[in-house]
Amino acid sequence: MAINEFKKDGSKYISEKIAEAIKNGSRTATITGFWDIDEPVRLPSDICIVLENCHLRVATGAFTNIFVNEKFNTELGRTPDGKDRNITIKGKGFAILDGNEEYNGLSERTQKKNGFPEVYKNNLIIFTNVDGFSVSDIECRNQGWWAMNFYYSSNGYVGNVKFQANDTRIDENGKRHKGLIFEDYESTLVKNADGINLRVGCHDVVIENITGFTEDDTIALTAVPDEYFEKEFGNDEMPLDIFNVTVRNVRASSYCSIVRILNQGGPKIHDVLLENLYDTSDECPSLNHGCNVIKIGDLHPYAERHATEDENYNITVRNIYACGVNALKLTGGIGNLSLQGIECKAGTKMFQDDRGKPLGQKLNKKLG
Repeated sequence: MAINEFKKDGSKYISEKIAEAIKNGSRTATITGFWDIDEPVRLPSDICIVLENCHLRVATGAFTNIFVNEKFNTELGRTPDGKDRNITIKGKGFAILDGNEEYNGLSERTQKKNGFPEVYKNNLIIFTNVDGFSVSDIECRNQGWWAMNFYYSSNGYVGNVKFQANDTRIDENGKRHKGLIFEDYESTLVKNADGINLRVGCHDVVIENITGFTEDDTIALTAVPDEYFEKEFGNDEMPLDIFNVTVRNVRASSYCSIVRILNQGGPKIHDVLLENLYDTSDECPSLNHGCNVIKIGDLHPYAERHATEDENYNITVRNIYACGVNALKLTGGIGNLSLQGIECKAGTKMFQDDRGKPLGQKLNKKLG
């Protein structure tokens, strides 16, 4: 076998290592080598996955996550059987989760059409209803949608993660190029390739020491009712609010925002600390420049109305550097917003204040 040749049946190999770790009582499975993943690997409660000199890649043409929590139903998109607890993924040496450079075509625009499944099948990691999780010391490449996606999950940590999203664009003649152009979004091959997404119901989470390039938001906190699949992932008794979140020490490039906060139509986002955020897009080979360091709210209607000041509050921002369009873009109601230490490159606006503007016209198709 050639050096770095990917072996098949990686999902089976990892699942067997997990079963062995449970049987011997260690509950720690060390994964090594280069493997193609053809179906999601289920992680049970009280498990630690150590990726040691390991490269896991979604098999060419496959529609699959790499890791999901055990009780997540990959067909229904929810966790009807209860909560998983204490799941750890950590790298040692090199540890790479790779969506595959050969994009499978699944997006928000193509999902559930012409044989495509739901777009969340392109998350590298998706956890729903997990209490106690940690993902650290890994690199995520070529995510076909958001690299990490968390719903209704709490007491979590994501740290020391590097991103390298697919940066392919296709010109009007069908020729492929490396490096995205901010002013030509439609030429981007893989759209909405976020890094880390905390969705409805997430709380008490620390995200820190994040680097690299994400096509769309690097980190997003989004609590929007009925947007995409929120009802499918939970039930009527599960709270939607996002709170007690710290994001710090981020040096990244993003087409949209380094950190995005979005809630409309009722769910709350509150008690969020954002500090030491550095936009590196002016020195990024994958993008000519980005848009925002922080974006709070949105003029696009993901629900029926903007958040109010008692739904979006206690947001603290400390020490950010901006070199794209805006340092901070604000839309909707915001209560108790604290700003300290904003530095802008020449030509970058410190604020884009759209708080007084109404929601735009509801679109029938999803963006991205």
